[in-house]
Amino acid sequence: MPRLIEQFRAVAFDLDGTLVDSAPDLADAANAMLKARGLKVLLESRIAMFIGDGIDALVERALGESADRSPGPAELREAAAVFRSLYGKRLFERGRVYPGVVEGLRALREANIARCCITNKHSTFTLPLLDAAGLAGLLDFALCADRPEHRKPAPYLLVAACQRLGISPAKMLYVGDSRADIEAARAAGCPVAVVDYGYSQGLSLAEQEPDWIIGSLEGLATLPPADTDGRTSAERSSH
Repeated sequence: MPRLIEQFRAVAFDLDGTLVDSAPDLADAANAMLKARGLKVLLESRIAMFIGDGIDALVERALGESADRSPGPAELREAAAVFRSLYGKRLFERGRVYPGVVEGLRALREANIARCCITNKHSTFTLPLLDAAGLAGLLDFALCADRPEHRKPAPYLLVAACQRLGISPAKMLYVGDSRADIEAARAAGCPVAVVDYGYSQGLSLAEQEPDWIIGSLEGLATLPPADTDGRTSAERSSH
């Protein structure tokens, strides 16, 4: 049986929740910000539910949850600035690279498949985090949502990656962990796989019908291609 990866010339990856478990450091920064404002801290597992839509969204959700009210624009700007300062000092203190990520990236490199990271995280944090996690050397480049309109589920960064690589979207597999990742890939015209770990914000990703659901990136290069017998993505992923 042909390998899935033979269908593609590139694989792009989300960062938080797909390559790196960054929730511990994001939660530490969020709780330090809340403490500085005299607010109650939140459980790390709860803050993990806020990850995926950029720092402003995470800070707004954390403030709202802790204070039990919606923050005003000025309060949100001030809190986000404090969070950025705090997070920049602890990008990879308690976080970890998920099992199988390094092995998966190396296997793709050996197969001459281009590899990149496409994330809603700002480049200020993305590039140092990739370096600290030891992943920068395994990726060809990273594209970050430094402008709000470029954030997934908008397809902008995925399309930009395909243009940079000189390939059609159909030849780039996108791997993520959230509904925004699936929607961005669909809008860009890219096939999409999701990991069954990460930060799905409590949503069932199987209901979003990605092309594949996988438990690790380690076997990504040797996954079988999509079936054509009418089985759902979730059913395919269980075999």
